[in-house]
Amino acid sequence: MDKQELGAFLRSRRERLRPEDVGLPSGSRRRTPGLRREEVAVLAYISTEYYVRLEQGRAPRPSGEVLAGIAGALRLTDAESDHLHVLAGTAPSRTGLHRRDVRPSILALLQRLPQTAAFVTSAAFEVLAWNDLAAALMEDFAELAPKDRNLARRAFLGSAPIDAPLYGISDAAEFRHHAVRELRSTLARYPSDPAVTGLVDELRDASPEFARLWERHDVQTAPVLTKTFRHPVVGEITVDCDSLTLTDRDQHLVLYSAPPGSHSAEALALLNVLGAEYANASRTL
Repeated sequence: MDKQELGAFLRSRRERLRPEDVGLPSGSRRRTPGLRREEVAVLAYISTEYYVRLEQGRAPRPSGEVLAGIAGALRLTDAESDHLHVLAGTAPSRTGLHRRDVRPSILALLQRLPQTAAFVTSAAFEVLAWNDLAAALMEDFAELAPKDRNLARRAFLGSAPIDAPLYGISDAAEFRHHAVRELRSTLARYPSDPAVTGLVDELRDASPEFARLWERHDVQTAPVLTKTFRHPVVGEITVDCDSLTLTDRDQHLVLYSAPPGSHSAEALALLNVLGAEYANASRTL
């Protein structure tokens, strides 16, 4: 716990707020900018004395509940709330919902990658956006209901046997393990998001394999550098895998590409010409 930095951070956030920002009358007798310490304390449901000691760097480490109350009182963003917890020496605690809206610039970028299968996933493995080549390589997500575009749900609760590879990928078992590890981290970040808690509960109840992996409590993930798809139309395609984190929305931009001139690059180019409707016609999901 960095008491001095914590106090300085709290003071700076308090001073930037106006009373009307939190529903309080501004009045005409305020000599300093921002909220008063006692007002923050009331909004955070803590004593004024304790909050004053926090700002002065004299208080013991606050609990997660106290920090959540202060973050709400000061109208902190997720990034600011995370910083507050770091300064206090506690783990971040979010109560919001994970984001599903994709930045327009990322949507435009997907369409400027004709030789790369590209798609965006949420923190809960929902496929939020994709380009034509991703649809041809994997499946036409536009034909699915939003609930069925979840890759974790497809991997564990799809109609194919549990040992069947999703989209013909070579590392199906590792992907399932990766999905469980990521969902455990996502649940820790969004413990009050019903979409996240509901998905985890659904998978634990309906998939013995998910339940088994969940009980391992694994969170560390290893990067996947390459992946091989066994496509029903063009055969095997080995692609380089790159997953870029879109930190502002807690999303991932996933890119599947192949070296120029390789057999896999030619197969991707053919899929790009055939399109999703033809390429998926022979696939049994």
